[in-house]
Amino acid sequence: MIKSPKGRPPFRADHVGSLLRPPILRQAFKDYFAKRIDDAHFAQIQDQCIRDVVKLQENAGLEVVTDGEFRRGSYWSRFVERIDGFVIKPAAFKFRDDHGHEVEFTAPYAAAKLSRRQPLALDEFSFLRDESKLTPKITLPSPSTMHFYRCSDFADSDAYSSVEAFFADLGRIFREEIAELAKAGCQYIQLDEVAIALLCDPAIRKKVEDTGRKPDRLVDLYIESLNDAVAGAPAGVTLGVHMCRGNFKGHYLGTGGYESVAERFFSRTKVNHFLLEYDTERAGDFKPLRFVKNKGVVLGLISSKTPVLEDIELLKRRVGEATQFIDLDRLAVSPQCGFASTVAGNPVTEANERAKLKLVVDAAKAIWH
Repeated sequence: MIKSPKGRPPFRADHVGSLLRPPILRQAFKDYFAKRIDDAHFAQIQDQCIRDVVKLQENAGLEVVTDGEFRRGSYWSRFVERIDGFVIKPAAFKFRDDHGHEVEFTAPYAAAKLSRRQPLALDEFSFLRDESKLTPKITLPSPSTMHFYRCSDFADSDAYSSVEAFFADLGRIFREEIAELAKAGCQYIQLDEVAIALLCDPAIRKKVEDTGRKPDRLVDLYIESLNDAVAGAPAGVTLGVHMCRGNFKGHYLGTGGYESVAERFFSRTKVNHFLLEYDTERAGDFKPLRFVKNKGVVLGLISSKTPVLEDIELLKRRVGEATQFIDLDRLAVSPQCGFASTVAGNPVTEANERAKLKLVVDAAKAIWH
């Protein structure tokens, strides 16, 4: 049960959502798509793996749990699979690492008018709710996920002649889903926002401009789409937005601090709190937090991309640095992103993951004792 005051994160120790899929589940995904196992067998394996990962979170001392996104191939895949009208095409961007290695990926494309033919995450929540006495959190991809990765060619013109019509349909789909989740008892929903974070990167802004689009107009559009998606959410539902620069096999998509979007994004987005990446220098400094008013911030100080375990004293100092711009009472800590935004996961082990989740809890206790 969430009992935190409005304007601060619901938990001092949180995590972004996705967790490493165990080998049996990774193999099950391969077998399922190769038609070697049926729906029932696949679901049975997922169910047991979710039960195990819930225990992992409980044992780490967390007060909030997810299903690790274990029913998803990627953080947005089920959303696309369960909406009529979407197909998959190559993305316009590439992931990269600090050594210059690049990885291509895929993106949603609206080939026809969009409609929600079935719940998107309701079954995930219902199972999770019954497996733990802790607060279950459900993650959803932000509306911009369905647009930005192919922002110059996101939909068939016969389906959508304008971006406004596209986002109007998406907004309705999100509102329907959130309403059903709330009716089932869901109190904590997190939307994963990548596009606005990427539009802090000068190189990506230049690439967007080269397609004839205006980066600042996209920022405004994506803020509007987030607000439209959560409009009408019941008062009992806590809404968070995670800002992500890309998370795929230890690679990322963009760099750059939040300064260029901070005032607009933090002041205009109608949610309770933000979960922000602050694990590397790529994220910039804490100064943009001065624009966060009457909302909370979860500082993503622990990296899900590397096995190196952060020093708790360093974490305490970094939270102290953040308090130059925002009150300590409105802060919390977490990993900067999930441990496995796709089935493949990041280059860390389950032992690394377990240690980092426990570190989040230990740091929170040390800071807010």
